[in-house]
Amino acid sequence: MVKSADADTLSRKALTAPALRTFFRIADAWGLQEAEQMKLLGLDSRSTFQTWKRGAVAAISRDALERISYVMGIYKGLQMLVPRTADEWVRKPNEAPLFAGRPAIERMASGNVADLYVVRQYIDTQCSGQTRVCG
Repeated sequence: MVKSADADTLSRKALTAPALRTFFRIADAWGLQEAEQMKLLGLDSRSTFQTWKRGAVAAISRDALERISYVMGIYKGLQMLVPRTADEWVRKPNEAPLFAGRPAIERMASGNVADLYVVRQYIDTQCSGQTRVCG
């Protein structure tokens, strides 16, 4: 019988490589700097970041997977909401109260997972007002 902690580790191992590949593709599409990528991933160590970027890690933390999930949801929602300018959206000044005239990447790269959550929620809310479903 597999203990739940073992199952969690196995699950994280299975998700790590595809999650990181997807994250780095999105980071490239958005033109993110290394420091921004590290903040989105919740990393302080450049050497750990480089290890992850090379794919030389067996399993990343649940926190990192959650962060990547939010980034993926934001990316997908933007592709549905504003397909022509989706990749530029994160750098454009935004007058929505959530951003106070600042680009979304500033909120997203605060280092707090909660900020990724609220940006994802904002995108999902914007999508719900459209005829297409972004979810």
